[in-house]
Amino acid sequence: MTLGEKVQQPDQKEEATGSGGAAAGGQKGKEVVSYWGVQPPKVTKEDGSEWKWHCFRPWETYQADLSIDLKKHHTPTTFLDKLAYWTVKSLRFPTDVFFQKRYGCRAMMLETVAAVPGMVGGMLLHCKSLRRFEPSGGWIKALLEEAENERMHLMTFMEVSKPRWYERALVFTVQGVFFNAYFLAYLASPKLAHRIVGYLEEEAIHSYTEFLKELDKGTIENVKAPAIAIDYWRLPADSTLRDVVMVVRADEAHHRDVNHFASDIHYQGLELKDSPAPIGYH
Repeated sequence: MTLGEKVQQPDQKEEATGSGGAAAGGQKGKEVVSYWGVQPPKVTKEDGSEWKWHCFRPWETYQADLSIDLKKHHTPTTFLDKLAYWTVKSLRFPTDVFFQKRYGCRAMMLETVAAVPGMVGGMLLHCKSLRRFEPSGGWIKALLEEAENERMHLMTFMEVSKPRWYERALVFTVQGVFFNAYFLAYLASPKLAHRIVGYLEEEAIHSYTEFLKELDKGTIENVKAPAIAIDYWRLPADSTLRDVVMVVRADEAHHRDVNHFASDIHYQGLELKDSPAPIGYH
């Protein structure tokens, strides 16, 4: 039997496997839903049209807060703060040399790295919550939301900039090194790990600001916004790449604030569960 196919009686078998070979590939006009035959709910947009994205649903979309302060900067004062700051600054130099003004590909690479910390932090907090039989204060969800949001940035920029083969290969290397390095850093010092992400997001804001300047100068073509971005950020139908960069930059500013806040909690000798997580932005 094919998945979702009803058991056929012997006298029905010939009819089911008759002309057209419908039974061989499933009945026409019907989709294989799941092993258990559970019919998925029909999801539509507000205008009644079919929702075509499987990676996110309408209730997961949002409008970015463009009023967020983009100039905030955490001045490093302690040794760990300075270590985090100069670590991030040292990572920026090879990135500038490699990508130069190719901001579309730069954004693509940036998001493959930016989606790692939230997943690592959320995973480690999840395991900690299980070990200690205690709640997380919402921080597991907040960090996983951050990781998912960064991944959606990547899905968007993949529609705008097609990475070359050596850039894809670089992603494997950078992600492999960064994931393990951040994993060990978070185990050793969550306050350092979150501070590093805070400074990474500050650099991301700078990169997207430069991206916008190039768009305004006409160096980069201000093409139509990808359909996935229009639905995810609830943008107007006539939105452009510039509108997408604006909302992505606002997201990065939010992630900056969340991670600096998380680091500050640890600096006060508390744990993340002691302060409610900023959930619901995305």
